[in-house]
Amino acid sequence: MRNESFDGEREVSSLGWEEKDWIDQELEGAYFQDVRLGKRLRALLGLMSNGLGQTIPLACQDWANTKAAYRFFSNDRITEEEILSGHFSSTGRRAASLEEPLLVLHDTCEFSYHTENEAIGLLKCLPFPSKRHHRFRGFLMHSSLVVTTDGLPLGLASIKFWTRQSFKGCSALKRHVNPTRIPIRQKESFRWLQNLRQSTALLNRPADCVHIGDRESDIYELFAIAHELGTKFLVRTCVDRLAEDGEQTVAELMQSAITKGFHEIEVQDQDGKRERVSLKIKYESLRVRPPLGKKDSYPELVLTVIHATELSKPRRRKRIEWKLITNLPVNSLEDALQKIRWYALRWKIETFHKILKSGCRAEESKLRATERLTKLVAVFCILSWRVFWMTMVRRVDPAQPADTAFTPLEIQLLEKLAGPDDSKLSGAPRTLEQCLSKVARLGGYLARASDPPPGNMIMWRGLSRLTDIHLGYLLAKGDVGN
Repeated sequence: MRNESFDGEREVSSLGWEEKDWIDQELEGAYFQDVRLGKRLRALLGLMSNGLGQTIPLACQDWANTKAAYRFFSNDRITEEEILSGHFSSTGRRAASLEEPLLVLHDTCEFSYHTENEAIGLLKCLPFPSKRHHRFRGFLMHSSLVVTTDGLPLGLASIKFWTRQSFKGCSALKRHVNPTRIPIRQKESFRWLQNLRQSTALLNRPADCVHIGDRESDIYELFAIAHELGTKFLVRTCVDRLAEDGEQTVAELMQSAITKGFHEIEVQDQDGKRERVSLKIKYESLRVRPPLGKKDSYPELVLTVIHATELSKPRRRKRIEWKLITNLPVNSLEDALQKIRWYALRWKIETFHKILKSGCRAEESKLRATERLTKLVAVFCILSWRVFWMTMVRRVDPAQPADTAFTPLEIQLLEKLAGPDDSKLSGAPRTLEQCLSKVARLGGYLARASDPPPGNMIMWRGLSRLTDIHLGYLLAKGDVGN
């Protein structure tokens, strides 16, 4: 069959795939300067989801589609925000259907490329023993991922890309300039504030949003903006600020605070050995003061500080010592433990970034310009979220109907994949969990009683095999051709 290419200029050969409902749903609400660009993105997502982790030529299969993909990523009229606009809208719709608190996980990720091509922006500059400096090429991405309190990823709410254009001895500069006196707009950390505003506006439920970040997000301006917007935050702190009357710091006040209780958790050392350890829990509500250089610009805030410290000192790993600060109410030990559990979900965004790099292989792309690479990563963000969602939904909400994520033909193919001796997988898959179990089997999951739930790489391999099976079915029917 002949279809219109997504370069919008001429017809090209197509693989004849069945319409992918999830792409249509995910791009609903997307906006572009030219309507044809939305059609191009939809076709590109279909091709790249069929060849997840492959190079652009291998995913596109022919020169016409490959050339159209290169032209799409080179188009100056397209921005990363536009590519993700439909996904942002879908994230908002999924979040609106829930009444529980929404956790917005923020983090910054580096994409590094081993090249001297100056078309790719600077990432960092490190000295070598020869007193020469080696410049690493790449860019940074600050993303905000919305998850439920059970860890189910609902999608991205905001994203920012940037490069570092020059290095001027920042460490030496700190000896002469107090970093707290530099306006926040002149710092990279300004991206945290931008994403907090945009994600809060997208979700449109500021009181139900909890913005979670690591020590990089310990920024007083972020606390002040959250207070202004009426939203919540939960941050791992690294700055020892003045508190109460200004005569003592937060650390000094927490040192003398009373231990509120103890909690046991299971941890794993460097050798994979698991053990249960006890944590000492402290929490106090304190009036925290802004930096001295900014006390006229930002108000004092009443915040709660939570400390969770491991009682014994381990030998094979670092001692657990979490110091959290939040504007959420903490009135009991259970409240404090809930906030600690919420902060532990921050690792979900690390997993999302791992899928981007290991599953989609974003750092192995041969594109040679920052503008092209960031647009490619924006497309990968949608595909990575889908793999992550399909991994987690099986654990969190397995009773959803199968057509939530699969087309009727895919469900039919999965039904036929179970052998006659496999009673667990025989019969038509009615729920999403049954479909995902079969996909996991395709990815090498053995489903033994002692096996943990399948991970992202297993699901990715299973989806790739299902794509190949889908193509083979269409070839056998004669539905693929020019």
